[in-house]
Amino acid sequence: MRSARVDTILLVLLAALVIGGALVFTSAALGLLARGATHISSVVFNHLVLGIGVGLVLLIIALAVDYRRWRALAPYFYAFTIVLTALVFMPGIGFEHGGGRRWIDLRFMTLQPSEFLKLGTIMATAWYFSLLREQTASWKGPVAFLGALALPGIILLLQPDLGTLGIISFSVLAIFIAAGARVRDIALIGVVAVMALGLLSLTPHYHYVYQRIDTFFRPQEQNTLSEGYQIRQSLIAIGSGGFFGRGFGQGVQKFTYLPEPMGDSIFAVIAEELGFIGGGILIVLFLVLGLRGYGVAAHSTDLFGGLLAVGISTYLVGEAFINVAAMLGMAPLTGVPLTFISQGGSAMLVSLASAGILLNISRRRKGTH
Repeated sequence: MRSARVDTILLVLLAALVIGGALVFTSAALGLLARGATHISSVVFNHLVLGIGVGLVLLIIALAVDYRRWRALAPYFYAFTIVLTALVFMPGIGFEHGGGRRWIDLRFMTLQPSEFLKLGTIMATAWYFSLLREQTASWKGPVAFLGALALPGIILLLQPDLGTLGIISFSVLAIFIAAGARVRDIALIGVVAVMALGLLSLTPHYHYVYQRIDTFFRPQEQNTLSEGYQIRQSLIAIGSGGFFGRGFGQGVQKFTYLPEPMGDSIFAVIAEELGFIGGGILIVLFLVLGLRGYGVAAHSTDLFGGLLAVGISTYLVGEAFINVAAMLGMAPLTGVPLTFISQGGSAMLVSLASAGILLNISRRRKGTH
């Protein structure tokens, strides 16, 4: 079988999200500039140059390298990302910001290694379940699922970074389901996850989890200047956009009131400036991206490629939907970025590299010659 062309629709969707995202990010950056932020140049450089620029280079490389070569490298890449993420705890290298120890300082740039851990865990899980095959429906399936999450879970809980852990868990669960998990195992995992989150929120170290859940269920009763501030300002921005929006670059909330206009809250900027139509188009783009990604998985010529496509699609689209849901008050705030759009060089870099692998899988699908 010769290599076919990449999935054109998938490529167009990715291009639209990256180009549109860069424009929205530029508009959101004006809000930070107007507030007199002194680090605006480094933020823009990290996102546009290191994130999008280097990310596109990695996308091209991932598109050129046969994804099947990753099968043998998957466990080693997973181990590398585990070690890399653990470096945040090393004095002199890792540093804390905003209540979490999630970054490492490379002197010329900062890096959030947990972003690489997402792809590393997805690759290793796809590799292992492709080896299990029919045994996934036995006791080995749940054990493999828990084993894949064990080390990432411990490291991310210590940081703490429950948002990233949630994305990784959803992606690994999607791979487990696609590999042939039993319904009772899926149900049991869901029950255990809810119980674990509940117990975690009651511990003093993770009290912020309880606060976010409480804010989600009782937003009107929260202090508008503390716990309930971000969601209130987000909803004000989204509501003021109306159906057609104020116009690109004409948003008001990003200049004074909206927290993290380039980060977690960037969907609120989109909705205020482009309205219901712009926000709706963005959601449809991600929905079609997910469906197209699962389509690539269904037509993959091998199990590893199919499971890898499922994991990557779930990661890219699930992350976006969780962010949008939080900004709309439909889910607790998690700190999860809006894929291809939110500030973050590391997140953009890994997202584009993952997209390149997904495009590579689409080149070698059933029915192509």
